[in-house]
Amino acid sequence: MSRLSLAPWLQPSVIVAGTITAIDLQVLWSRGIRGLVLDVDQTLAPSHQLTVPENVRCWVEQVRAHFKIHLLSNNPSHRVAWVAKELNLPYCLAAAKPSRRTLRQVLKTINLPPTQVAMVGDRLLTDVLVGNRMGMMTLLVKPIGPNGQPSCQDMLYRTELSLLKVLGLSSSSGGSSPGDD
Repeated sequence: MSRLSLAPWLQPSVIVAGTITAIDLQVLWSRGIRGLVLDVDQTLAPSHQLTVPENVRCWVEQVRAHFKIHLLSNNPSHRVAWVAKELNLPYCLAAAKPSRRTLRQVLKTINLPPTQVAMVGDRLLTDVLVGNRMGMMTLLVKPIGPNGQPSCQDMLYRTELSLLKVLGLSSSSGGSSPGDD
């Protein structure tokens, strides 16, 4: 696959200017989004941490009131199940993103078409790529730190943003971020 043919698959619909809690749910609703598929590691909870930061927990409660939610993680550990139990949400682990197989199952479970679901995560090469391959809205969020604020130590996230620039794609949140409206 050439660099040019891969580029459109890597462009997030929106690059959120903060963590998952910066997403404006009213904007998503107005764009026809009725479900969210959420990555777990560094999107909902910092890596290797079993507890979800309080601000994320509150955000999930707001989302639950209006959207269908499902967790989707590449992580095969029981940590994902622990986070899902803490938030009382359905989940799939060992998803092998960017493979679409497990995401197809999730969409059947939440009973919504891909055009009404947003894939939310902190990784371009897994979360954004699989969501784009399924025709979903994709939101790239900043990785979360232990205090619920953006992590300052995520070199992979910064490297993936640099990849967008190398490919000639947008790597800024611009004016279209649901967190900026």
